[in-house]
Amino acid sequence: MPVLFLKEADVQQVLTMDMALEAVEMGFKKLGLDEAMNINRQRVVTDHAVLHTMGAAAKTLGGMGTKVYSTSRKGNAVFLVTLFDGKTGDLICLMQADYLGQMRTGAASGLATRIISRPDASKLGIFGSGKQAKTQVEAICKVRNIKRVEVFSPNQGHREQFAKEVSATCGVEVVPVDTPAEAAKGKDIVCTATKARDPFFIPEWLEFGMHVNAVGANYMGKAELFPEAIRRFDTIVVDSKDQARLEAGDFQVGLEDGSLKWSAVWDLSAVVGGRYQVREAETGITLFKSVGLAIQDLAVGMKVYQKALADGLGQMIDW
Repeated sequence: MPVLFLKEADVQQVLTMDMALEAVEMGFKKLGLDEAMNINRQRVVTDHAVLHTMGAAAKTLGGMGTKVYSTSRKGNAVFLVTLFDGKTGDLICLMQADYLGQMRTGAASGLATRIISRPDASKLGIFGSGKQAKTQVEAICKVRNIKRVEVFSPNQGHREQFAKEVSATCGVEVVPVDTPAEAAKGKDIVCTATKARDPFFIPEWLEFGMHVNAVGANYMGKAELFPEAIRRFDTIVVDSKDQARLEAGDFQVGLEDGSLKWSAVWDLSAVVGGRYQVREAETGITLFKSVGLAIQDLAVGMKVYQKALADGLGQMIDW
Protein backbone atom coordinates (compact mmCIF):
# COMPACT_ATOMS: atom_id res chain seq x y z
CA MET A 1 0.00 0.00 0.00
CA PRO A 2 1.60 3.33 -1.04
CA VAL A 3 1.71 6.01 1.64
CA LEU A 4 2.08 9.70 0.88
CA PHE A 5 4.88 11.44 2.78
CA LEU A 6 4.59 15.21 3.05
CA LYS A 7 7.43 17.40 4.27
CA GLU A 8 6.97 20.82 5.86
CA ALA A 9 7.57 22.51 2.51
CA ASP A 10 4.75 20.48 0.94
CA VAL A 11 2.35 21.40 3.74
CA GLN A 12 3.27 25.07 3.49
CA GLN A 13 2.68 25.01 -0.26
CA VAL A 14 -0.82 23.60 0.16
CA LEU A 15 -2.20 24.93 3.44
CA THR A 16 -3.85 28.36 3.57
CA MET A 17 -5.57 30.03 6.50
CA ASP A 18 -8.89 29.93 4.65
CA MET A 19 -8.50 26.16 4.32
CA ALA A 20 -7.56 25.82 7.99
CA LEU A 21 -10.54 27.90 9.14
CA GLU A 22 -12.94 25.82 7.09
CA ALA A 23 -11.45 22.54 8.29
CA VAL A 24 -11.32 23.50 11.98
CA GLU A 25 -14.93 24.69 11.91
CA MET A 26 -15.99 21.39 10.36
CA GLY A 27 -14.04 19.47 12.99
CA PHE A 28 -15.81 21.25 15.83
CA LYS A 29 -19.18 20.80 14.15
CA LYS A 30 -18.55 17.06 13.97
CA LEU A 31 -17.65 17.00 17.66
CA GLY A 32 -20.83 18.88 18.50
CA LEU A 33 -22.92 16.42 16.49
CA ASP A 34 -21.22 13.40 18.10
CA GLU A 35 -19.88 12.44 14.67
CA ALA A 36 -16.26 12.62 15.80
CA MET A 37 -14.14 11.32 18.65
CA ASN A 38 -11.20 13.10 20.23
CA ILE A 39 -8.51 11.51 22.40
CA ASN A 40 -7.02 13.89 24.94
CA ARG A 41 -3.30 14.56 24.81
CA GLN A 42 -1.11 12.27 26.89
CA ARG A 43 2.53 12.75 27.75
CA VAL A 44 5.45 10.50 28.65
CA VAL A 45 8.83 11.83 29.74
CA THR A 46 12.50 11.07 30.11
CA ASP A 47 14.99 13.20 31.99
CA HIS A 48 15.51 15.28 28.85
CA ALA A 49 12.46 15.12 26.59
CA VAL A 50 8.68 14.78 26.44
CA LEU A 51 6.63 12.76 23.97
CA HIS A 52 3.10 14.08 23.39
CA THR A 53 0.39 11.95 21.73
CA MET A 54 -3.22 12.67 20.75
CA GLY A 55 -5.75 11.25 18.30
CA ALA A 56 -9.11 11.74 16.63
CA ALA A 57 -11.54 10.10 14.24
CA ALA A 58 -14.47 11.42 12.22
CA LYS A 59 -16.31 9.13 9.84
CA THR A 60 -17.60 11.93 7.63
CA LEU A 61 -14.15 13.47 7.29
CA GLY A 62 -12.97 10.22 5.75
CA GLY A 63 -10.22 9.45 8.19
CA MET A 64 -8.74 8.99 11.59
CA GLY A 65 -5.33 9.98 12.80
CA THR A 66 -2.79 10.76 15.43
CA LYS A 67 -0.52 13.65 16.20
CA VAL A 68 2.75 12.75 17.88
CA TYR A 69 5.40 15.26 18.78
CA SER A 70 8.45 15.56 20.99
CA THR A 71 9.91 18.51 22.86
CA SER A 72 13.21 18.64 24.72
CA ARG A 73 15.28 20.73 27.06
CA LYS A 74 17.44 21.72 24.09
CA GLY A 75 14.42 23.40 22.54
CA ASN A 76 14.00 20.81 19.81
CA ALA A 77 10.48 20.00 18.65
CA VAL A 78 9.47 17.34 16.10
CA PHE A 79 5.86 17.07 14.89
CA LEU A 80 4.25 14.20 12.96
CA VAL A 81 0.64 13.62 11.89
CA THR A 82 -0.38 10.15 10.72
CA LEU A 83 -3.59 9.69 8.73
CA PHE A 84 -5.52 6.47 8.25
CA ASP A 85 -8.41 5.65 5.94
CA GLY A 86 -11.61 5.71 7.97
CA LYS A 87 -13.09 2.65 6.21
CA THR A 88 -10.19 0.32 5.51
CA GLY A 89 -7.89 1.40 8.33
CA ASP A 90 -4.99 1.68 5.88
CA LEU A 91 -2.23 4.16 6.60
CA ILE A 92 -2.52 6.82 3.89
CA CYS A 93 -0.24 9.69 4.91
CA LEU A 94 2.71 10.68 7.08
CA MET A 95 2.98 14.43 7.42
CA GLN A 96 5.50 16.72 9.09
CA ALA A 97 3.22 18.94 11.12
CA ASP A 98 4.89 21.96 12.72
CA TYR A 99 3.32 24.43 10.28
CA LEU A 100 0.03 22.54 10.40
CA GLY A 101 -0.04 22.94 14.18
CA GLN A 102 0.57 26.67 13.95
CA MET A 103 -2.21 27.09 11.40
CA ARG A 104 -4.82 24.98 13.17
CA THR A 105 -4.18 26.80 16.46
CA GLY A 106 -4.60 30.14 14.75
CA ALA A 107 -7.71 28.90 12.97
CA ALA A 108 -9.34 27.82 16.24
CA SER A 109 -8.86 31.32 17.63
CA GLY A 110 -10.15 32.76 14.37
CA LEU A 111 -13.26 30.59 14.57
CA ALA A 112 -13.90 31.52 18.20
CA THR A 113 -13.28 35.20 17.45
CA ARG A 114 -15.75 35.19 14.57
CA ILE A 115 -18.48 33.71 16.76
CA ILE A 116 -17.76 35.41 20.10
CA SER A 117 -16.19 38.83 19.51
CA ARG A 118 -18.09 41.97 18.59
CA PRO A 119 -18.70 42.16 14.82
CA ASP A 120 -17.27 45.69 14.70
CA ALA A 121 -14.00 44.73 16.42
CA SER A 122 -11.09 46.40 14.61
CA LYS A 123 -8.21 46.79 17.10
CA LEU A 124 -6.09 43.77 18.02
CA GLY A 125 -3.41 43.37 20.68
CA ILE A 126 -1.04 40.40 20.62
CA PHE A 127 1.29 39.16 23.35
CA GLY A 128 4.10 37.07 21.88
CA SER A 129 6.12 37.34 18.68
CA GLY A 130 6.72 33.70 17.75
CA LYS A 131 5.26 31.40 15.11
CA GLN A 132 2.02 30.84 16.99
CA ALA A 133 1.47 34.58 17.40
CA LYS A 134 1.75 35.10 13.64
CA THR A 135 -1.05 32.69 12.81
CA GLN A 136 -3.23 34.21 15.53
CA VAL A 137 -3.05 37.55 13.77
CA GLU A 138 -3.52 36.00 10.33
CA ALA A 139 -6.65 34.11 11.36
CA ILE A 140 -8.23 37.04 13.20
CA CYS A 141 -7.62 39.34 10.24
CA LYS A 142 -9.56 36.82 8.12
CA VAL A 143 -12.67 36.98 10.32
CA ARG A 144 -12.69 40.61 11.48
CA ASN A 145 -11.90 43.90 9.74
CA ILE A 146 -8.76 44.60 11.75
CA LYS A 147 -7.35 48.06 11.18
CA ARG A 148 -4.43 48.04 13.60
CA VAL A 149 -2.41 45.47 15.54
CA GLU A 150 -0.12 46.24 18.46
CA VAL A 151 2.38 43.61 19.57
CA PHE A 152 4.37 43.19 22.76
CA SER A 153 7.05 40.67 23.62
CA PRO A 154 9.97 41.11 26.05
CA ASN A 155 12.55 41.17 23.24
CA GLN A 156 12.43 44.47 21.37
CA GLY A 157 14.11 43.07 18.28
CA HIS A 158 11.68 40.17 18.09
CA ARG A 159 8.58 42.36 18.31
CA GLU A 160 9.95 44.80 15.73
CA GLN A 161 10.71 41.96 13.31
CA PHE A 162 7.28 40.44 13.99
CA ALA A 163 5.60 43.77 13.20
CA LYS A 164 7.49 44.08 9.93
CA GLU A 165 6.75 40.53 8.75
CA VAL A 166 3.11 40.32 9.81
CA SER A 167 2.31 43.75 8.43
CA ALA A 168 3.52 42.54 5.04
CA THR A 169 1.78 39.15 5.11
CA CYS A 170 -1.56 40.32 6.53
CA GLY A 171 -1.77 43.73 4.88
CA VAL A 172 -2.55 45.49 8.14
CA GLU A 173 -0.71 48.05 10.25
CA VAL A 174 1.27 46.20 12.94
CA VAL A 175 3.02 48.32 15.55
CA PRO A 176 5.48 47.12 18.23
CA VAL A 177 4.82 48.59 21.68
CA ASP A 178 7.16 48.97 24.62
CA THR A 179 4.95 47.86 27.52
CA PRO A 180 2.44 45.03 28.04
CA ALA A 181 -0.30 47.47 29.03
CA GLU A 182 -0.09 49.15 25.61
CA ALA A 183 -0.84 45.85 23.86
CA ALA A 184 -4.09 45.51 25.82
CA LYS A 185 -5.31 49.07 26.35
CA GLY A 186 -8.13 50.12 24.04
CA LYS A 187 -8.24 46.82 22.15
CA ASP A 188 -11.35 44.99 20.96
CA ILE A 189 -9.51 41.65 20.74
CA VAL A 190 -6.42 40.49 22.62
CA CYS A 191 -4.43 37.29 22.07
CA THR A 192 -1.88 35.78 24.43
CA ALA A 193 0.46 33.42 22.57
CA THR A 194 3.51 33.29 24.80
CA LYS A 195 5.84 30.80 26.45
CA ALA A 196 5.23 32.37 29.87
CA ARG A 197 5.07 29.92 32.76
CA ASP A 198 3.73 32.46 35.25
CA PRO A 199 0.69 34.71 34.73
CA PHE A 200 1.22 38.24 33.47
CA PHE A 201 -2.21 39.37 32.19
CA ILE A 202 -3.81 41.44 34.94
CA PRO A 203 -7.55 42.18 35.35
CA GLU A 204 -7.00 45.92 34.99
CA TRP A 205 -6.26 45.39 31.29
CA LEU A 206 -9.72 43.99 30.59
CA GLU A 207 -12.23 46.42 29.13
CA PHE A 208 -15.95 46.21 28.44
CA GLY A 209 -16.67 44.49 25.13
CA MET A 210 -13.20 42.92 24.88
CA HIS A 211 -12.62 39.39 23.63
CA VAL A 212 -9.48 37.48 24.67
CA ASN A 213 -7.93 34.38 23.07
CA ALA A 214 -5.51 32.69 25.48
CA VAL A 215 -3.48 30.01 23.67
CA GLY A 216 -0.01 29.89 25.20
CA ALA A 217 -0.48 27.72 28.30
CA ASN A 218 -1.44 24.06 27.92
CA TYR A 219 0.07 22.60 31.06
CA MET A 220 -1.47 22.50 34.49
CA GLY A 221 0.60 24.82 36.67
CA LYS A 222 1.39 27.10 33.72
CA ALA A 223 -0.72 30.22 33.08
CA GLU A 224 -0.82 33.52 31.19
CA LEU A 225 -3.86 35.10 32.93
CA PHE A 226 -4.02 35.91 36.62
CA PRO A 227 -6.93 34.27 38.50
CA GLU A 228 -8.36 37.74 39.17
CA ALA A 229 -8.59 38.28 35.41
CA ILE A 230 -10.37 34.95 34.90
CA ARG A 231 -13.02 36.05 37.41
CA ARG A 232 -13.90 39.10 35.31
CA PHE A 233 -15.01 37.24 32.18
CA ASP A 234 -18.74 37.11 31.54
CA THR A 235 -18.35 34.19 29.12
CA ILE A 236 -15.65 31.50 28.98
CA VAL A 237 -15.36 29.08 26.05
CA VAL A 238 -12.79 26.28 25.70
CA ASP A 239 -11.97 24.01 22.79
CA SER A 240 -12.77 21.02 25.03
CA LYS A 241 -13.72 20.87 28.70
CA ASP A 242 -12.38 17.31 28.87
CA GLN A 243 -8.92 18.39 27.78
CA ALA A 244 -9.07 21.73 29.59
CA ARG A 245 -9.61 19.83 32.85
CA LEU A 246 -6.20 18.27 32.29
CA GLU A 247 -4.30 21.21 30.83
CA ALA A 248 -5.88 24.64 31.39
CA GLY A 249 -3.47 25.99 33.99
CA ASP A 250 -5.11 29.42 33.72
CA PHE A 251 -8.16 27.94 35.48
CA GLN A 252 -6.38 26.03 38.24
CA VAL A 253 -6.59 28.61 41.04
CA GLY A 254 -10.19 29.53 40.28
CA LEU A 255 -11.29 25.91 40.31
CA GLU A 256 -9.49 25.31 43.60
CA ASP A 257 -10.92 28.35 45.39
CA GLY A 258 -14.41 27.92 43.92
CA SER A 259 -14.52 31.18 41.97
CA LEU A 260 -14.76 29.20 38.71
CA LYS A 261 -17.14 26.32 38.02
CA TRP A 262 -17.02 24.02 35.03
CA SER A 263 -20.76 24.55 34.65
CA ALA A 264 -19.97 28.14 33.64
CA VAL A 265 -17.54 27.03 30.90
CA TRP A 266 -18.77 26.14 27.40
CA ASP A 267 -17.32 23.83 24.75
CA LEU A 268 -16.54 25.51 21.43
CA SER A 269 -18.24 22.62 19.61
CA ALA A 270 -21.54 23.49 21.31
CA VAL A 271 -21.07 27.18 20.53
CA VAL A 272 -20.32 26.42 16.86
CA GLY A 273 -23.50 24.35 16.77
CA GLY A 274 -25.54 27.28 18.05
CA ARG A 275 -26.53 25.76 21.39
CA TYR A 276 -25.37 28.84 23.34
CA GLN A 277 -25.66 32.59 22.81
CA VAL A 278 -22.20 33.62 23.89
CA ARG A 279 -22.32 37.40 23.59
CA GLU A 280 -25.50 38.65 25.21
CA ALA A 281 -24.34 42.28 25.44
CA GLU A 282 -21.89 44.51 23.59
CA THR A 283 -20.22 45.24 26.92
CA GLY A 284 -19.60 41.60 27.80
CA ILE A 285 -16.01 40.44 28.35
CA THR A 286 -15.34 37.07 26.73
CA LEU A 287 -12.56 34.48 26.77
CA PHE A 288 -11.60 31.63 24.46
CA LYS A 289 -9.12 29.38 26.25
CA SER A 290 -7.38 27.04 23.81
CA VAL A 291 -5.24 24.02 24.61
CA GLY A 292 -5.45 22.36 21.16
CA LEU A 293 -7.28 19.22 20.04
CA ALA A 294 -6.38 16.33 17.77
CA ILE A 295 -9.65 16.82 15.85
CA GLN A 296 -8.16 20.08 14.58
CA ASP A 297 -5.05 18.27 13.33
CA LEU A 298 -7.17 15.56 11.73
CA ALA A 299 -9.56 17.94 9.98
CA VAL A 300 -6.78 20.15 8.64
CA GLY A 301 -4.52 17.20 7.89
CA MET A 302 -7.17 15.50 5.74
CA LYS A 303 -7.63 18.72 3.74
CA VAL A 304 -3.88 19.00 3.21
CA TYR A 305 -3.59 15.33 2.24
CA GLN A 306 -6.39 15.56 -0.34
CA LYS A 307 -5.03 18.76 -1.88
CA ALA A 308 -1.45 17.51 -1.97
CA LEU A 309 -2.58 14.24 -3.57
CA ALA A 310 -4.51 16.14 -6.24
CA ASP A 311 -1.56 18.46 -6.92
CA GLY A 312 0.99 15.64 -7.10
CA LEU A 313 3.00 16.89 -4.12
CA GLY A 314 4.99 14.79 -1.69
CA GLN A 315 6.63 11.40 -2.05
CA MET A 316 4.92 8.02 -2.31
CA ILE A 317 6.64 5.38 -0.20
CA ASP A 318 6.04 1.64 0.06
CA TRP A 319 4.58 0.48 3.34
